[in-house]
Amino acid sequence: MKRNCIRIGFLLAITMSFAQNKTTQKADKLFESYQYVNAIEEYLTIANKEEPNQYVFKQLGDSYYNLNNYEAAAKWYAKAVETKKVDAETYYHYAQTLKSQGKYKEANAQMDVFAYMIPNDIRAIEHKKNPNYIPSLANKSKLFDVLDTAISSKEANDFGAYLTNDNTLYFVSTRNSSGKTDKWNNQPYLDIFKIIRNSDGTLSESTPVNELNTPYHDGPVTISADGKTMFFARDGHSTGNFVKNKNTNVKVGQQGLYKAILIDGKWSQVEPLPFNSTAYSVSSPSLSKDGKTLYFASNMVGGLGESDIWKVEVQENGFGTPINLGTSVNTPGKENFPFITDDNELYFASSGKQGFGGLDIFKIDLNKSEEAINLGKPVNTEKDDFSFSVNKKLNIGYFSSNRNGFDAIYSATPVCKAQTIVLITDSKTGYKLSNANVAILDNKGNIITTQKSDSQGKVIYDVECDLNYTIKATLEHYEIADASLKNTVSGINNVNIEMVPEEVIITETEVLLNDVYFDFNKSNITDRGATELDKLVRVMLKNPIMVIQVKSHTDSKGNKNYNLKLSERRAQSTVQYIISKGIDKDRISGKGYGSTMPKINCDSNCTDEQHAQNRRSEFIIVKK
Repeated sequence: MKRNCIRIGFLLAITMSFAQNKTTQKADKLFESYQYVNAIEEYLTIANKEEPNQYVFKQLGDSYYNLNNYEAAAKWYAKAVETKKVDAETYYHYAQTLKSQGKYKEANAQMDVFAYMIPNDIRAIEHKKNPNYIPSLANKSKLFDVLDTAISSKEANDFGAYLTNDNTLYFVSTRNSSGKTDKWNNQPYLDIFKIIRNSDGTLSESTPVNELNTPYHDGPVTISADGKTMFFARDGHSTGNFVKNKNTNVKVGQQGLYKAILIDGKWSQVEPLPFNSTAYSVSSPSLSKDGKTLYFASNMVGGLGESDIWKVEVQENGFGTPINLGTSVNTPGKENFPFITDDNELYFASSGKQGFGGLDIFKIDLNKSEEAINLGKPVNTEKDDFSFSVNKKLNIGYFSSNRNGFDAIYSATPVCKAQTIVLITDSKTGYKLSNANVAILDNKGNIITTQKSDSQGKVIYDVECDLNYTIKATLEHYEIADASLKNTVSGINNVNIEMVPEEVIITETEVLLNDVYFDFNKSNITDRGATELDKLVRVMLKNPIMVIQVKSHTDSKGNKNYNLKLSERRAQSTVQYIISKGIDKDRISGKGYGSTMPKINCDSNCTDEQHAQNRRSEFIIVKK
């Protein structure tokens, strides 16, 4: 079982269509006529009196969803999905309502079901690509962007990528042509290969490092900062570093570490390190920038688990005594594949620390007294993820994973972090506005997080460089305001948002609002429309005897009969929204007039501007 990874055990998900019946007939008619508040009353009555059923729960969820009451919608969607018989769209809506409450983990669980039911839906595909991007950004846990490389193929296992400062990429692979296989796993032995990384990031064809390769396992490698000294691992069979099992007569070899010197472009003068042994393995070397400390993995005596990370001093004429890195790194499980950066950060793979499953990659700053941190997604998965290295000078890293069924090498580009400071002010007075709800949205319109502006009108967000965001601010008695943040840059990004005080004009006959927008050919209330209608709600709350009639009009485009029906649906949608905000249903009514009462009589010769003026909602005062 994988740890810290949500696993959903699905029963067979069955999409079923539930017919309306006499019990729900009245509620269904209200729902179908967009009278959601009244429909909710009827559905609630049924839910409280009749035997609960999925259909009623779903209809309640949809009704609240259409009224933008996501908390209530989530309550009923939760009941609906318990039956495991709802359609995929219900799971999607449920996920959206959970996200709106900041419940990203629970939302992802519902999106997992949605993606399972209709995997080819674009929303499902996007979710599977990056299911945790919202909490990752909000919690600053995404450290690298990950891409496939051109190195690997399904025909071979590749890992141990190490990029030198001169853009030579070394790695180990089973792609050798010897035909000899390791009886341990019936896989070809590992050889050391190299690739030239071009200035544009593309890679040349790989070539074997023949002077180092033997008929047995060779690699991975580490190279000194000046490029002249290599330490690498090698199977003991090729050097006599093995023992023969007396019972089976099988030669049991151990991995050992070796040193090589670059002479005339070739690695030569290979010699074993003094702490190699036939009793334990020593492998996965990594050399510090100053060349004075060699890190490696070993199961030698004195460790804490199955294999540990160790270090040894590289002296002028030899080596010191290996030292175990202790509990800050090692566990009773497996720790392997250490990599030390130029600034003394250690990356390593572990199966003993809490992770997503298998081997996960961790990082610890050896300059500080702190715990190792999991690199998180997308570097780590429920599969084995290991052998991480990063060249900070060239700003690129590599690691290996078997997430696709075989060991492959992936690139890992450090995520550039930036800070955005948003200042909220009154457009007329310049006063700094506190307690404004300020949301940051990604380039797909998803709300990442929402904060309230402080006493100085400020909100601070941590964002990723080179991405586009939208900042959206709302505050009572002010019009909604937004600003675009394009191609964020490293450092500080300042955003000033001036909020305009809302002004509602009340004449003798009418409450004048800005346009109440609807999506094309639809009648559900949009966020922008809700902002305007909330102004009418406040006016009616301040004037408790006021009675309003909503008149909805369309332009003259399209069929007159269709326009009449569309305007009627929009009028009733508007009425239902106002009632849902606490206004008595006797104080609000609505009627659609289609294109029968144009503001500008221009018939078929209307300009786009004239059509726009004819598309309107009027809020007529029946009683003050």
